[in-house]
Amino acid sequence: MDYRFTDDEREQVDIPEVNFAMSVQPYMYEPVIQRITGAESHELDVTDDEESHSSTSDVEDESEKLDMSTARRLQNISWCKCQNCSLMPTVQESKCCQETNIIDGKIEEAAITCITHHEGFVANCLNIYVLETSYYEYLQENGPFDPSQMIHENYRYLAYRRFTRWIYRVLGKHRRVVLPSCVVGKIRKQFPAEQYTGFKYPK
Repeated sequence: MDYRFTDDEREQVDIPEVNFAMSVQPYMYEPVIQRITGAESHELDVTDDEESHSSTSDVEDESEKLDMSTARRLQNISWCKCQNCSLMPTVQESKCCQETNIIDGKIEEAAITCITHHEGFVANCLNIYVLETSYYEYLQENGPFDPSQMIHENYRYLAYRRFTRWIYRVLGKHRRVVLPSCVVGKIRKQFPAEQYTGFKYPK
């Protein structure tokens, strides 16, 4: 079957004009620059100085708002969604279990509101017999703990290790994660001490 137009048909069909002299500008199809401040990302179009300046001031305003919101985390626990968190000494430690996707998945699976209510958490991190076994395993693989450390301090350390192993599966010496406030609080309550160290990045 022949689909070609005759001259009469071509005159009847309204064919739009195509402008082949399209002006392509340098970097026309490049992605927009993103500047990240804290957890926020701000799109900045840097086509001219004036727009760039106004965008930079927007970033500064957002940065100030972010600083204020993070500072509030040290003053109250309104950021806590599981109702089991407590005030922490640093902003990075002021984190709820429901703010971490991988933990949130376990919470949803078990239909609970806090990871500390999960039977896996109780069995792995609070059971004294499980931690005792981990203690002997740690001694065999890594040698003895510091003799000046109290047994509760050792059990807290092992409970933190078991939690990270349970949630993240594999973590190395230089890949540390901040544990949620509710998790730290529950483990500290089970194995108390007069003074706590808090989260530290590896040297």
